[in-house]
Amino acid sequence: MELADKVVGFLLSAISLTIFIYYTFWVIILPFVETDHFIHGYFLPQEFAILIPVFAGVALLCFLCVFVGYVMLKSKAKKKQT
Repeated sequence: MELADKVVGFLLSAISLTIFIYYTFWVIILPFVETDHFIHGYFLPQEFAILIPVFAGVALLCFLCVFVGYVMLKSKAKKKQT
């Protein structure tokens, strides 16, 4: 199982690094490249550079609130049983 853990860890690290490099290039470098350059075809419009992280953050916050609420309800039900 140790080898599988290393492979999964490597893949997660590689995916994270790829996303970081793509997003960094998209947000920091791409605005300085001419708009008719072919490289713009590989990226979404600039407004998505803000919308995607905002929606991901809101979804994460909603999931976290639902999870905490579920745990609190389970904890309350467990206290009533004892």
